[in-house]
Amino acid sequence: MLVTALLLALLAIATVTDVRGHRIYNWTTYPGILAGVGLNVLGSVLVETGLVEPARLASLGWIGWAPSLVGLALCGFVLLVCFVFLQVGGGDVKLMAMLGAMMGPDQGIEAMLWTFVLGACLALSVLVWRVGPWRLTVRVLRQVLYTLRLWRWSPLTEDERAQLQPPLFLAPCALAAVIIVRFGLITA
Repeated sequence: MLVTALLLALLAIATVTDVRGHRIYNWTTYPGILAGVGLNVLGSVLVETGLVEPARLASLGWIGWAPSLVGLALCGFVLLVCFVFLQVGGGDVKLMAMLGAMMGPDQGIEAMLWTFVLGACLALSVLVWRVGPWRLTVRVLRQVLYTLRLWRWSPLTEDERAQLQPPLFLAPCALAAVIIVRFGLITA
């Protein structure tokens, strides 16, 4: 639970800074990445020397140094691809890398996917709130009919483009995702 508590605390800080200023600071993510890998390396050393039982460390959230590095690489790489192609912020990349370093590849990827689902739901809610459900439905239907009739996409106006760019807050979604995954709130 030590690693989980540290992860939740860092995600709570990132949530506040993300919601307030659309920023996830390096002073939150880099120490989290180092702590995730460092605690798992330290735990591996303690287990290998026989000073601590693996079950005792597992109850504190220890996953081992190899899963920590794999989680760091996988979660970081997926968001790095999103950074390059989808213009996701750099802080989000480091936040997901921190999540992977502390949770490992299995739970890290699961939490990252939950983050995406929750983020998409939040973005859709903001879009419906900004545009209105009726106007949004009319615009979507108009676009689909225009595309079907002329076999090409109707260009959007600058106002329509601006409305389709709601702010995306991944830190609060990541916080909720870690709670869902670590505490098993939603199981298949």
